[in-house]
Amino acid sequence: MKETKKMDLRLEKIGRKLKELRLEKGYVSAEFFAWEHKIPRVQYWRMEKGTNFTMSSLLKILDAHNMTLDEFFRDL
Repeated sequence: MKETKKMDLRLEKIGRKLKELRLEKGYVSAEFFAWEHKIPRVQYWRMEKGTNFTMSSLLKILDAHNMTLDEFFRDL
């Protein structure tokens, strides 16, 4: 498998986990979650869709979930 494809698959897996966490917190709307946690709406939507993102963006979302990097990546 090409490296790019591997990276894409991992980003998609991270995106699915972000969406799962949002839904577990009761946020049906990604837009409302992003707005409430002061994350640019389009940026958050792209992250859930598995596009490339910065670590600072991921850390901001994990802070909203009161979650550490270890906790987030444990099941991935």
